[in-house]
Amino acid sequence: MLLIGNGRLITRCNDSPFIENGCVAVDGRLISEIGETNALLAKYPNAEYIDASGGVIMPGLINAHNHIYSAFARGISITGYAPGNFTEILDGMWWTIDRNMLSDTTYYSAMVTYIECIRNGCTTVFDHHASYGSIDGSLFAIADAAKELGVRTSLCYEVSDRDGQAKMREAVAENASFIKYAKADETDMVKSMMGMHASFTLSDKTIAYCREHTPNDIGFHIHVAEGMADVEDSLAKYGKRVINRLFDMEILGENTIAGHCIHVNDDELDIIKKTDTIVVHNPESNMGNAVGIPPCMEMMKRGILLGLGTDGYTNDMFESEKVANIIHKHELRNPGAAWSEVPQMLFYNNAAIAARSFDTKIGVIEPGAAADIVVSDYKPHTPLSADNIDGHILFGMSGRSIVTTVINGIVRMQDREIRGIDEEMILAKCRESASALWQRINS
Repeated sequence: MLLIGNGRLITRCNDSPFIENGCVAVDGRLISEIGETNALLAKYPNAEYIDASGGVIMPGLINAHNHIYSAFARGISITGYAPGNFTEILDGMWWTIDRNMLSDTTYYSAMVTYIECIRNGCTTVFDHHASYGSIDGSLFAIADAAKELGVRTSLCYEVSDRDGQAKMREAVAENASFIKYAKADETDMVKSMMGMHASFTLSDKTIAYCREHTPNDIGFHIHVAEGMADVEDSLAKYGKRVINRLFDMEILGENTIAGHCIHVNDDELDIIKKTDTIVVHNPESNMGNAVGIPPCMEMMKRGILLGLGTDGYTNDMFESEKVANIIHKHELRNPGAAWSEVPQMLFYNNAAIAARSFDTKIGVIEPGAAADIVVSDYKPHTPLSADNIDGHILFGMSGRSIVTTVINGIVRMQDREIRGIDEEMILAKCRESASALWQRINS
């Protein structure tokens, strides 16, 4: 038995959203009880106890769209790289990196990403991987890192025609193998999807090939209308917009994640809603790539399941929330925009997205839910209540405020020290692997 108490408990549970001096009782991998700290300490006197010291106890965060392979782009300098548009960013930076990824690069990029997730209170990650320098076994290398560090994760490989048909087929085979592996895994810690890059790098034949190798209960994870080049290509080649094309190819649906959806029109939004397709917003990446801002407020009005991700830009979901809150106000010239919508994306919709993949309930602190719990050292200087939780989180917390992370009932970090690994050794290996990657790129 594990108790986490003496903190301001945010549950995300409708019946009891906030307990001033709250405590969570964990039995095995699940939450067994919540209540007042003194009451649970008296009830379970022999339990292991983590003292939140007056900070905030809350559910672990969920990243609904990430790119682990982007980890080693930090600080990189690619000879001759001076992009003028999004497609040049893709080819000059990201495809250049993934074409030079080897198996060790993939593994160590996953290790450092999951370490950063633990440090930032992110306990579940939906990743979209590419490593065309070494495809076979790449998802299994990431899964090994996830298991070693105990992070809950959903993985897929980014299928694309950009490097030829042989590698496209190898990418589909990697997805198919991992889907079979994840289905046989009974831990509920690793799930799978069929990954695809974007419409403009996928022929109809390739999309049909992906569909053919995807079980009916498995969804697709695909970039959609992230840049106008994607829309223009679809119109020129197929006479239809991206969402219409994906609908006709039977890719959309309740288990499919459509990343970005920036350049979509009203008819496409209707199709997204009708098919109950998931959309994930990635605000910092969109701004950094200068591709535009999706109509998120309209999506929320229509009841589209819209989540929040980082697209590999950061592993701090608090940071992504802060940027999303600002850019929609700026875009709409409305200071009232996004106050409720962005917390809904991060704290409720991401949990609803996860519920479509994972069997155990996550994103909430209540009996029977997964014991994915984080503690922040944030101590408010104004009253904190059930009515103003999201305002305190938005303006008072960041990933760096997380001191303790529990995933699946196991303490993975306490007092900012990650348990069970030699973090300095791993970081040294990461620097070595990144250096070799950079040398391959610039040789």
